[in-house]
Amino acid sequence: MTSPSGSTIDEAKAFLDAHPEIEAFDIVLTDVNGVGRGKIIRRHELAGLYEGGRHLPISILGLDITGEDVHETGLIWDSGDGDLRAWPIPGTLKPLHGTSPARGQVLMSMFHLDGAPMTSDPRLALVRQVEALSAKGLRPAGAFELEFFLLANERDAEGRAQPANAVLDGRGSGKTEVYSVDHLHGMEPLFADIYAAAAAQDIPAETIISEYAPGQYELTLHYRKDILQAADDLVMLKRIVRAQARRHSVTACFMAKPIEKYAGSGMHLHVSLQDDSGRNIFTEAKEGKWSPTLLHALGGLATTMAESMLVFAPHANSWRRFVSQSYAPIAPTWGVNNRSVALRVPAGDAKNRRIEHRPSGVDANPYLVATTVLAGICKGIDEKLDPGPETTGNGYEQKTSGAAIPADWREAIEAAKASAFLKDALGEDLHRTFTAIKYAELLRVARTVSELDYHLYLHEV
Repeated sequence: MTSPSGSTIDEAKAFLDAHPEIEAFDIVLTDVNGVGRGKIIRRHELAGLYEGGRHLPISILGLDITGEDVHETGLIWDSGDGDLRAWPIPGTLKPLHGTSPARGQVLMSMFHLDGAPMTSDPRLALVRQVEALSAKGLRPAGAFELEFFLLANERDAEGRAQPANAVLDGRGSGKTEVYSVDHLHGMEPLFADIYAAAAAQDIPAETIISEYAPGQYELTLHYRKDILQAADDLVMLKRIVRAQARRHSVTACFMAKPIEKYAGSGMHLHVSLQDDSGRNIFTEAKEGKWSPTLLHALGGLATTMAESMLVFAPHANSWRRFVSQSYAPIAPTWGVNNRSVALRVPAGDAKNRRIEHRPSGVDANPYLVATTVLAGICKGIDEKLDPGPETTGNGYEQKTSGAAIPADWREAIEAAKASAFLKDALGEDLHRTFTAIKYAELLRVARTVSELDYHLYLHEV
């Protein structure tokens, strides 16, 4: 049958001809938690993958963060856990740098056996949102920023995560080496492999910096005219960073807040909209006066932020990141060239005007984040929503007119479950799947007796 994803056998044949050394392929489907699930197939199986897809159980999209079934999704026994068919995403068939024997990788999307989209697949939700914008003559462009920690494989004497020593010479540092170029040199062999792996996959990885915590780094990506490609870039780049760090005997950590004393890791999304002529509709027509479209987009994002926070902060640990003056926004604020707000309009050339959406942690699923952000922008433009006054100065100390973001994970789950906006943005099936999985994870965390419980109460009460 014809591939519903748009993939073709010609892509597979050309790749095999160009890479006779590759013996196997990771086929990767991204679930709602951003976890890559799938199989490793042999070289001779690749053509069949492109000609007929690959059967995978429907339950693969109904798993919690541990890989356990969440029956409330309706994707397990309600459907008999039958097979659906995963198809390759065009343009994502790439070699994996440094593998021995050599392997490749291809990202997948899930479809029903008759070719209809599987509506609990996160990437296909973003496809639907992009198609809805295209029908209005608009094309979303963007790029994600990737913040992460490089940690030692061993915990410290108190059982806590600790920054990795330099892979170059083993030198350690417990300092906040923010923007230190010399500090980056100690990780140069690892960064060189990350860049080589990104180049092999045509991922436009750019600037690396030492971030605002010991062991924390940021890697930027070049702006894409296609936001689907930008989300694919982020998914593949996270896999690259994790794999290359492991080869250098350190751990790449994408938890939002792995070290309690320091800032957590965000996943900022820069986004703009182009019309069919390629014009950026956020660009102001007159210097010194913001585009009404930009302001309405900001209004939509501010208005929908509270009910969308579960997408941006999906895990228990995510909520430890939201601390005043820690570069994680705690209110639906907007401002220009201001890193204390949730919605930042970067300074710079008006032709490249964009919104930097800052609430998401690096633990969020980029497909869900982009889907929800685009839906918020569309709501704001369609309804001509007012973002309120611009925040100047310290955004952590200023009140806003918008709804306050939830106080914690449980409140975020309840807000997401009740949200008509989020149900419409994600689609009814994905909304049910996502919120059911998050609630199951909440119950898992709530019933777990932690080390902190023993520390506080074992000998005291």
